[in-house]
Amino acid sequence: MKARKDHDTLDWIDALASAPIGADELLEELQRWTRAGWMRHLDAAMARFSHTLAPDAPPVALLCAALVAHMESRGHSCLLVDELHARPHELLGWTAEPRQALDALLARLPGSRNDWLQALRGCALVQAADGAAGAADAAAAAAADAATERPTAPLVLVEARLYLRRYWAYEQRVAAQVRARGALREAVDTAAVRAWLDRLFAPEAGAKPAPRAADRIDWQKAACALALRGRLSVITGGPGTGKTYTVARLLALLLATAPEPDRLRIALAAPTGKAAARLKQSIEGSLQALHGRLDGALDLPALTARIGAARTLHGLLGARPDTRHFAFNAAHPLDVDVLVVDEASMVHLEMMACLLDALPPTARVVLLGDKDQLASVEAGAVLGDLCGDAEAGGYDAETCAYVEAACGDRMAEEFRGARGGALAQQTVMLRESRRFGGPIGRLATAVNQGNVAQAHKALRDTKQTALRWLEAAVPQAVVQLALHGREGAPGCYAQYLEVLRRGPAAGTDGDGDGDEAAQAAHADWAREVLTAFERFRVLCAVREGEWGVQGLNAAIETGLVNAGLLRKTGEWYEGRPVMVTRNQAALGVFNGDIGIALRAPGARSGALRVYFLEGPKIHSVLASRLADVETAFALTVHKSQGSEFEHTLLVLPEQASSQVLTRELAYTGITRAREAFTLVSPQPGVLAAAVERKTRRASGLRQALG
Repeated sequence: MKARKDHDTLDWIDALASAPIGADELLEELQRWTRAGWMRHLDAAMARFSHTLAPDAPPVALLCAALVAHMESRGHSCLLVDELHARPHELLGWTAEPRQALDALLARLPGSRNDWLQALRGCALVQAADGAAGAADAAAAAAADAATERPTAPLVLVEARLYLRRYWAYEQRVAAQVRARGALREAVDTAAVRAWLDRLFAPEAGAKPAPRAADRIDWQKAACALALRGRLSVITGGPGTGKTYTVARLLALLLATAPEPDRLRIALAAPTGKAAARLKQSIEGSLQALHGRLDGALDLPALTARIGAARTLHGLLGARPDTRHFAFNAAHPLDVDVLVVDEASMVHLEMMACLLDALPPTARVVLLGDKDQLASVEAGAVLGDLCGDAEAGGYDAETCAYVEAACGDRMAEEFRGARGGALAQQTVMLRESRRFGGPIGRLATAVNQGNVAQAHKALRDTKQTALRWLEAAVPQAVVQLALHGREGAPGCYAQYLEVLRRGPAAGTDGDGDGDEAAQAAHADWAREVLTAFERFRVLCAVREGEWGVQGLNAAIETGLVNAGLLRKTGEWYEGRPVMVTRNQAALGVFNGDIGIALRAPGARSGALRVYFLEGPKIHSVLASRLADVETAFALTVHKSQGSEFEHTLLVLPEQASSQVLTRELAYTGITRAREAFTLVSPQPGVLAAAVERKTRRASGLRQALG
């Protein structure tokens, strides 16, 4: 049967190599591609819709309409027409049959790049927006069409970048907000700031200051000073570089220098509930420790109480069911003076546009994140675009003089030069990891630098126990590691299930939920179960297949049942870990939150509640009310962002050619581990393929920033 299918495929590929292709034939060809699984039905539907809007649209425009939708589904905010014309295989990542079909199709289209661009510019589907005048014309045309209810051209062409209009508008909104906020400067008393920074970053009692060269800057201090003077700041750095530690001191500095500190309104947010809870917990801990060292010079406990709970971005903006619109927007802005957003690498283009629009013009926003981590699941790589010059610095003379006056440090020559424009003056890269070192740190660095040999060397070093590399032929090896762990590494799923089996403290599991002692004991037990579960996690590069999330979740669940560690009586069972996959604000749970199903105190009927850990607090929801969840013994690396585990087990897929297998994915998976990291790969060359494949998302944001 497969041989017949391959024969038929080659027949219609050969049939293409003839006359120039027409619109109807191209649409039929795209339909074949969707049936073959090379693109989504939605992508081909975009071409059909475009043909309906403009029946005389040339085939090049219809193909680009389908492919711009296809690239959006892969995280790109636009289609690079030059690259599609010159390097289509590299751009799309297609191999074998789809590559042959694409080559045959391209051979029947106009040959030159200029022909392609001319066809797009002359098509009613496309609005050209080259340069400031073109962008203004495109925006004016869209507004006029909206006012008269005429159909707007669905595509926008900027130089050789083709956008779905919606994503071009998002990019323009983000660029306009960043330019405006990045150029604003607050008046700063540098002498007062320097005095406070010296106190806030003073070494602990008895500790000696770390020796530092005259031109070696304290980047944490510099980040605070620069954020104080601007309306938008970006602080990037790898694990352990102290991003939230720095922000805690920034908040204390804002409190110390605010004209009316009692009225300072501060909000904390992150893309997921887990990341938001970690942000709040980290900042609270830093402020508490700082309060003791300042001898009451600032009322940091009052500041901590006023900050309130950290929220997901959806929760902060007021997500509404079944709509893309939020309660807070430019017409109804947030009631904040300072907004701190952690894990900003996970914030996609649309969300960033909505977030910046909803900020009052006078508010400060501080974006935190690791620019080298995976970009957002949805389209855009906003943090990566904003941090394009972070490593080089690019600070102008004014910024260098300000940092020297406010921090007492002289900027090294290598970071001077005003190469990055206004945004670079408000961007700081933290370069020294105070926590993340040793074998895991060396492995992460090797991967981030694309050094395959050093990555292999770190994993093969048998003198340390933090790292292990297992080349496994069958997924059962992952199951055994998940159940029982490995020597020299903490955590496994048997440990949290042992806590679950033990139950609440003896004699306190009362008959009714009004028994305060029983309630407290049950909460302590639930917290202990969740904490034990959070010590270890299996992460996957892909969702489908036996080496993906779906296959391994089922295999691990079966392994736990067979080992007598779990009793599965249906979809819901005690001990089932779940991840929320859709925001349910009414229940207080959001996409990415992880909880465990446990019996409620005094619940004799077998009713289960799902318990979530929110910092030191416990929150629970009746299991029957959670419709949008999935079992979470294994997660994708994407879903793990914002989390850390004592022991992380990363499972790579069988095929090295998988497009999701990238340097950023490997780096993100490795940096989820605090104490131990285990890599499992079915094939020896898969890791090398990941390290050598660096993600580059198509975007025009850096160009739009100027």
